[in-house]
Amino acid sequence: MLTIFDGDRSMNRRELLRIGTLGLGGSGLLGLPELLSATENGFTTGKSVIFLFQQGGPSQQEMYDPKPDGPASSRTMTGTVSTSIPGVHFGEYLPKLAGMAHKLSVVRSYQTNNAGHNIRPLVGPESKEANIGAHYARLVGSMNPETLVPTNMVLFPQAVDETVTKGSARGNLASTGEYSSRFTPFIPGTGGQLQKDLELALPRERFLEDRKALLAKLDDLSRKMDSDAGIGAMSELQAQATQVLLSGGISKALDLGEEDPRVVARFDTSKFATMKKWQHKKRGQAGLYHGHNATLGKLLLQARRLCEAGCGFVTVHASYAGVWDFHADGNNLSPREGMEALGPAFDHAVAALIEDIEARGLQDKILLVVSGEMGRNPKVNKRGGRDHWSRLAPLMLYGGGYEPGQVIGASDKPGGEPATESFTPGHLISTILRTVFDAGKLRIDADTPPAVTELIGHEPITGFG
Repeated sequence: MLTIFDGDRSMNRRELLRIGTLGLGGSGLLGLPELLSATENGFTTGKSVIFLFQQGGPSQQEMYDPKPDGPASSRTMTGTVSTSIPGVHFGEYLPKLAGMAHKLSVVRSYQTNNAGHNIRPLVGPESKEANIGAHYARLVGSMNPETLVPTNMVLFPQAVDETVTKGSARGNLASTGEYSSRFTPFIPGTGGQLQKDLELALPRERFLEDRKALLAKLDDLSRKMDSDAGIGAMSELQAQATQVLLSGGISKALDLGEEDPRVVARFDTSKFATMKKWQHKKRGQAGLYHGHNATLGKLLLQARRLCEAGCGFVTVHASYAGVWDFHADGNNLSPREGMEALGPAFDHAVAALIEDIEARGLQDKILLVVSGEMGRNPKVNKRGGRDHWSRLAPLMLYGGGYEPGQVIGASDKPGGEPATESFTPGHLISTILRTVFDAGKLRIDADTPPAVTELIGHEPITGFG
């Protein structure tokens, strides 16, 4: 592990030129200059993506496609609420999002073709077994060279609250597929070596008292660089590498203490957190509902801050291993209970993010994608729950410069099959990549990885443009 100083010993020439072998998320070693090796190109759009992943499989019937008049065995289990689009309704636990439906795009004929707990489409066959953000990082570099913030990140609940149950995914969100481990997403709150190194191993309470000593050592290092031809000739990337360790760019973007307290308060969803009502569920599931509600708003605020700081792809995973799993069994809530437990915090947090994005004029710069790995069976099981379903799943998109206020596609009467053209994770991934890249320019670039060419060559979601 690299340190700027060790006791009273100044960093020597060898240490400076090595700068790193930083472990990214514990998954491998790389030199810090490689993190900064973003290619100058003309095919990036300057836009970012926030993917809010609802692991477990949210129910389409209780979210954006209620079926109050459907067959008795499959109709909506909650009430409905009118949206700002005439004739369109959402589930009753999404009143704030219903009021801004004219800003959203809801896809009612999206099917993941997947009925198992995993992290598709974020990582799976449709993404070439790589985190979608790894494709972005592969083309632009692992770290933004201007702001020194990773270009691909994953946020779990512990990134904003160390007291909640630690978040986890059913699958490896850090997967890079065929790419080098240097493109692994940065995951704060997991204790990865990169995070430790970028923080200089310098406790915040010691920073002020040590600042003068640190600056003195840096001044001494500067003088040595001037007098040492070998160090003086180091590359621009190596020079940037020293700044990574000094800028605090990542920690500033992650630190909500740097945000206006009024904005933090608007995002706060802790008022929806409770440990009491769901304690009858096994496996500590009550703690998972609590953790989701306690952190979701602040995670989305953190994601917006990261996008502003130069991160191109942020995955927000506040759903643990599957809190949106509504089987109505000993481990999981029914759809009604589940929406009562999770819906208010979800509705508040996503609405707060959209309002904040628009207040900052970023609606053309940030694309928000909200979905899970599957949907729920339109037919209610004997316990009053909904089991796994591959043929239809909820998908909501916002921003990115796309036309708002759309309901794309339609489902059949029971709400289990597309009644119009169906869209799959391939369509969604292509849409995401076309948001952050100019597809035409990318296709003619000789250095574009074949995987990216194939993914972006898939048809995007029709009508979302």
